[in-house]
Amino acid sequence: MLAGMSVLGTSRIKENSTEPIHKSSFLLNTFVDVTLYDTDDTAILDHALDICKDYEARFSRTMETSEIYKLNHRGPDETTFTLSEETADLLSEALRYCELSDGAFDITIEPLSSLWDFSGGKNEIPRPEAIARAVQKVGYENLRLEGNTLTFLSPDTTLDLGSIAKGYIADRIKDYLVEAGVKSAIINLGGNVLCVGGRPDGSPFQIGLQKPFAERQETAQILAVTDLSVVTSGVYERHFIIDGKNYHHLLNPETGYPYENGLISVTILSSSSSQGDGLSTACFSLGLERGMELINSMDGVYACFIDEDYNFYYSDGMEDFIKK
Repeated sequence: MLAGMSVLGTSRIKENSTEPIHKSSFLLNTFVDVTLYDTDDTAILDHALDICKDYEARFSRTMETSEIYKLNHRGPDETTFTLSEETADLLSEALRYCELSDGAFDITIEPLSSLWDFSGGKNEIPRPEAIARAVQKVGYENLRLEGNTLTFLSPDTTLDLGSIAKGYIADRIKDYLVEAGVKSAIINLGGNVLCVGGRPDGSPFQIGLQKPFAERQETAQILAVTDLSVVTSGVYERHFIIDGKNYHHLLNPETGYPYENGLISVTILSSSSSQGDGLSTACFSLGLERGMELINSMDGVYACFIDEDYNFYYSDGMEDFIKK
């Protein structure tokens, strides 16, 4: 929890609520929604959204006052920085997924992600020579994190934590809600869904997995989820099509172009949303075979892979969560 935050609303927790309350806001360049099922205390909702705002202000790579922006726009002779506890915590976890994926997931992708600009509406393929130059700047090995001390080993290294920040923020919101006495809630950060407990009657929440490229919000599968996170990375989220070819935001650090490995989405079910966020991107980047191998080597983590022919592949235990 961020410094200075207090636990709110514990006196108004209800055992049985039939009318959930929720609040939405446009944050993190997406729509954020928090729904509470066992309290009518709107102050808890307000504070949950404030937590999201505070973390966005810290982790954004585009807000000029953010910690990440200042790191990315450091002076040529600046190499070592003392990070806030929260940024060091997020960076430490992110680097773990860089290592787990052998760099297929890389938080120093910023030179490439800024070059492609999937959110700017231009829908342009960068020039090949610009992509080649940006690729040379990517490499998480150029970061050294020791406690709260971050050292850049290359002046070209810049950070983009967008592939894991939403999950981390969702986890912190859940921490606050649990401290406030909430036992039944859904945190939805633009499709990153994190459940606090289950429904007030003890049944699981039902979380729909979006069918990729569907014109409407069609559901491909329904998951029965209690106290778990559901995160999907796919080629249909931020993308554009030129001459019939889909260009998406999941970029290969080695080539500088979007991954082309036959997958269109990977969904991760886990207790931690930051883990789900990191692993959904990492497993997509690794491809079906290596991604499945990674998930099956981990306890309490499950995955659904969808390929471009709309075949579904499940990790060990994943099918147990699918509502029949």
